[in-house]
Amino acid sequence: QVQLVESGGGSVQAGGSLRLSCALSGYTVSSKCMGWFRQAPGKEREGVAAIYTGGGSTYYADSVKGRFTISQDNAKKTVYLQMNSLKPEDTAMYYCAALWLWVGSCPIEKSAYGYWGQGTQVTVSS
Repeated sequence: QVQLVESGGGSVQAGGSLRLSCALSGYTVSSKCMGWFRQAPGKEREGVAAIYTGGGSTYYADSVKGRFTISQDNAKKTVYLQMNSLKPEDTAMYYCAALWLWVGSCPIEKSAYGYWGQGTQVTVSS
């Protein structure tokens, strides 16, 4: 059974930073995409960033390029999202997701991902 557990959310002021973690447990494969998504109240869940764990290639939504960095620690089976220069519009529930046995560029569309964590809340105040 695959489990994804997010942590690291919290409340910060605009301009601050947070680092989210996503720990993967259970059955896993080396070639997969791990993605971060977010959902604000009343809005659709949107892709933020993704990483191809087989080679480390990363992908970002335009809204977070230059501010967020996705990374991985394969030994710990953990994916991180470093969020800098946070803005009030980054406020959302952040979810980690996994896409198994993928080859090529990782998508950041939620419909592609089959495994999801429970989410961690990020609140940015102005």
